[in-house]
Amino acid sequence: MNVLCFGDSNTYGYDPRSLLGGRYPKESRWVDILAQKTGWEIINQGENGRCIPDAPCSFPMHTDLVILMLGTNDLIKTGGSPDKAAWKMERFLSRPTLSGHQIMLIAPPPVVIYDEWTEEPCGPDKIIDDFAVLAAHYQTLAKQRGFRFADAGKWQVELAFDGVHFTEQGHRTFAEKLYEELTR
Repeated sequence: MNVLCFGDSNTYGYDPRSLLGGRYPKESRWVDILAQKTGWEIINQGENGRCIPDAPCSFPMHTDLVILMLGTNDLIKTGGSPDKAAWKMERFLSRPTLSGHQIMLIAPPPVVIYDEWTEEPCGPDKIIDDFAVLAAHYQTLAKQRGFRFADAGKWQVELAFDGVHFTEQGHRTFAEKLYEELTR
């Protein structure tokens, strides 16, 4: 099975302990853990800082499944709303080159933003609410278009000290929960 994982730094496998965009080792990234577990050929198209693209998607025709997880940077990096991020995702997926069941849309887990002065979480309720609203929008979109859907906000993915990126254990948890979703 040919799978393409399209996402941001958590798909890329960014290691927040690295100052220059480094990655966790291959055996610690969810994409590679999933590939090893399934035997599928998986292409990792994660990119640090990626927001939901403005143009409609175009995925290779030989792809059996696209696993798509974006929206975190749209909410925290650009200060966008969950409604705007969902609208961008709907536009991005408006003309998919694949059929609905070949796309799995994943709502990203909520992040924790820390106040740089006090190192305490700031506004966690709003952030959690924003991610929950985004997940609900994604679920509706997936249902309307016949996409597969998963809400990673329910998976208890461990985040690193920066409150945004998965830890190595977080990657393992994410891979295991995603595998469970894919094999239902």
